Amino acid sequence: MNINFMAARKPLGLLSFILVIASVVLLSTRGLNLGLDFTGGTNVVLQNTADIDLASVRGDLEGAGFNDSVVQHYGSPKEVIISVAPREGEDADQVGDEVFTAVTRDNPDMTLQKVEFVGPQVGDELRDQSGVAMLMALGMVMLYVWFRFSNKFGIASVLALFHDVLITLGLFSLLQWQFDLTVLAAVLALIGYSINDSIVVADRVREDFRNSRLTDPVEIVNGAVNVTFSRTINTSLTTMLVLFALYFFGGEVMRAFSEALLIGIFVGTYSSIYVVCNFLFVLNVSKDDFLVTPKEEIDDMP
Repeated sequence: MNINFMAARKPLGLLSFILVIASVVLLSTRGLNLGLDFTGGTNVVLQNTADIDLASVRGDLEGAGFNDSVVQHYGSPKEVIISVAPREGEDADQVGDEVFTAVTRDNPDMTLQKVEFVGPQVGDELRDQSGVAMLMALGMVMLYVWFRFSNKFGIASVLALFHDVLITLGLFSLLQWQFDLTVLAAVLALIGYSINDSIVVADRVREDFRNSRLTDPVEIVNGAVNVTFSRTINTSLTTMLVLFALYFFGGEVMRAFSEALLIGIFVGTYSSIYVVCNFLFVLNVSKDDFLVTPKEEIDDMP
């Protein structure tokens, strides 16, 4: 295989720049549709004598006006936890009674086990901690790539990770998909997945710079991308098949997680080829960046 990937690097680099700017604008103006994990709300735990059908419970809640509620099993198929956004002028007990009334119309055997209020302060703490977690992940990745390959690869890889995360979050902002802890876990997983793809390309680029007789960095990088392309595509497609299975069969709770990773893997596969390499050219990568420094021999004799 000998595809001239780098021929399209400039227009695709411009496209990436436009998408990143658009994502930043969206996140600054529209923001994210934060889930109850970050905004706070009321958690209602119900128990039934038989297994609970989550789809039926969601339908009952939507009929009662609880459109943004989150419903999932709680410990066993016979228990369910329902998370509801705060309602103006209503306390947790009132919300719990309304939820219980709505659900027990079709499920009279259900009993109310627990009602608890999660304040917005907890949500603010989670939001701050999630931001710190992402920054720590990006910082550790940069340090690893910096010492493992070169400082230019470290900078290029982390900038590509920012690109992947920003575009993924920008799409969530554009479509106003709910952003909760499940999606945050997907974003953190995306950081690990994207850097893995970048490292595969980086390792090949380093070896080709050291061993190739070519002198043009564009030709060297293009050759390295061609060698790793089939591996990159096969890995991405295999992962996407699993995520599609989660999306269609994993239920409502796993849908947002699958969406975030599907978008991120698609963007990450693209960025490992074009974004990382574009940044390397901007940083003027050359053979000198990958030369092995010979170790000085120490004479033990006096």
